[in-house]
Amino acid sequence: MSYLTMGLLDGLLGNASETDTHAIQLEMSQLLATGEEVRKSYVIIRDLLVFTTKRLLFIDKQGVTGKKREYLSIPYRSIERYSTETTGHFDLDAELKIWVRGMAEPISKTFRGDKAIYDVSRALSEYAL
Repeated sequence: MSYLTMGLLDGLLGNASETDTHAIQLEMSQLLATGEEVRKSYVIIRDLLVFTTKRLLFIDKQGVTGKKREYLSIPYRSIERYSTETTGHFDLDAELKIWVRGMAEPISKTFRGDKAIYDVSRALSEYAL
């Protein structure tokens, strides 16, 4: 079962959901370095955030079918800082920003609700600090 199928309902609702790391490991085997392992992964709408033993991967599905993909690989040592903005009474979106060395603007991802953004923020703390 692909990560798209597992997170489909949450994706339609705009939520992020944690996925099966073993399935992601198999799907990404041709992109991972020897000995690199997937530790955590989250589907955000159609995109995917993957925490491995060596780096953070953003997989951006593009086009109507999502067959075309962009893979952004960020070594943990390149993450300078990150911020987490939680939801409010009228603003139901939470936001994660990650500043990467050499990039002028932060990478920004929007989440619906707070639970998933706390999980992703905790994973960032575990792997990037």
